Amino acid sequence: MVWDQVITAIDALVRETMLFAAAGLLIGGIDDVLVDLCFLGWYLHGGGGRTPRLFHAAPPPGDNPIIVFIAAWDEVAVIGAMLTAALARFDHANYRIYVGLYPNDPATIAAARAVASIDVRVRLVVGDTPGPTTKAGCLNTIWRALCDDERRQRFRARAIVLHDAEDVVHPRELALFDALIDRHAVVQLPVLPLIRAGSLVSGHYADEFAYAHGVQQVVRHRLGAAMPLAGTGCALRRDIVARLAEDRGGDPFDATSLTEDYEMGLRIGELGQSSLFVRLRDPEDGSLIAIRAYFPETLVAAMRQKARWMTGIALAGWDRTGWARPHALGDHWMRMRDRRALLSVLVLAVAYAAIVLWGVSVALHEVSGRRGADDPRLATWLAMATTMLLIWRLAMRIACTRRMYGRAESWRSIPRFFIGNVVALAAAPLAMIRYLRLLRGHAVAWDKTSHAFPDVATLPA
Repeated sequence: MVWDQVITAIDALVRETMLFAAAGLLIGGIDDVLVDLCFLGWYLHGGGGRTPRLFHAAPPPGDNPIIVFIAAWDEVAVIGAMLTAALARFDHANYRIYVGLYPNDPATIAAARAVASIDVRVRLVVGDTPGPTTKAGCLNTIWRALCDDERRQRFRARAIVLHDAEDVVHPRELALFDALIDRHAVVQLPVLPLIRAGSLVSGHYADEFAYAHGVQQVVRHRLGAAMPLAGTGCALRRDIVARLAEDRGGDPFDATSLTEDYEMGLRIGELGQSSLFVRLRDPEDGSLIAIRAYFPETLVAAMRQKARWMTGIALAGWDRTGWARPHALGDHWMRMRDRRALLSVLVLAVAYAAIVLWGVSVALHEVSGRRGADDPRLATWLAMATTMLLIWRLAMRIACTRRMYGRAESWRSIPRFFIGNVVALAAAPLAMIRYLRLLRGHAVAWDKTSHAFPDVATLPA
């Protein structure tokens, strides 16, 4: 009798968890398919063509330099190599690199100073506040230093370009920004994570960005929705940064935010300013003009990074940025997609729990000899629909990864799909804990990961 009750209870749990998970996967899958269909419709009607003549529209370099901002805390392992590579690779006549540093980080200061001592285009900005603060706080320190330099040296920056200390820059990116920044308040390039050999964790970032910056961001731009920035590989027109600084009492970047880049992009959209996400190949060598960098390769590091993104975008970011203008349907849709991360993780967790419970149920029925009760409620069509949506999602993932990384990596994206699920499941509880800490008034701190810089000789362009 007791076994019968246990088996009945487990059967009920299997049924309800499977129905909940299937319904959630169905809704999320339809949402994804709609984005994919928007992209495919645009792409098949000529939206994937190249525009190499764009470079000819760039004005000749004048007295207004492009300024590259790099915020660096505990980046001794990469900052010297990154600056050296950037100076060697940038194909532009008028730019300067401003590096934000902390007074209690002497090793990073020394590594950056070694490069600055042999190239005057590198300007070190050591703040007064010990680190770590936040990345936005460091960027604000750089902004104030730039404004002071402009007054003293009588120049005015043409644009502000954001980069991270581990980035491999593309030689033509500054020329591209130069060609577009007069017509757009902000220009964002794709980010291409570098894949470490044998690391499924680092590889899953490549798959996710291949889709996000190959499909989703393109659709977002075409819909006219506000475009969140990636925090790297983006150029902001100088007057827009000044406008944001004026609105915020002098500092353009929100030092109380975990994801200041995301929020800044939405704010620029709210101001009615034009943003552009551009995927363009270099007309000289055919390489995609994009930012390349290593992402975390361990589960713990990836979990921490994903937790910060979830907290900053899906939780705290929702509180801080709200929704779009009432009739901006495309913007509402994209913000909803940004904020569904934790709900998607919940559905995913229930789905995996349902699979485990189903296995337990089968085993108990085999041992007891009791026949399982069939429950026809939505089961057949719902199972078929969610299976087809999963196949579609994997096919899109394979196609996007192949487009960016080639055939071999495209097939590796299948096992990496499940690694990404594990990372998300592990990150979600940490994101909730961080969010609750923020609600209780805890200060925001820069929770960065350790970085490595690649051998640039092996990379495109």
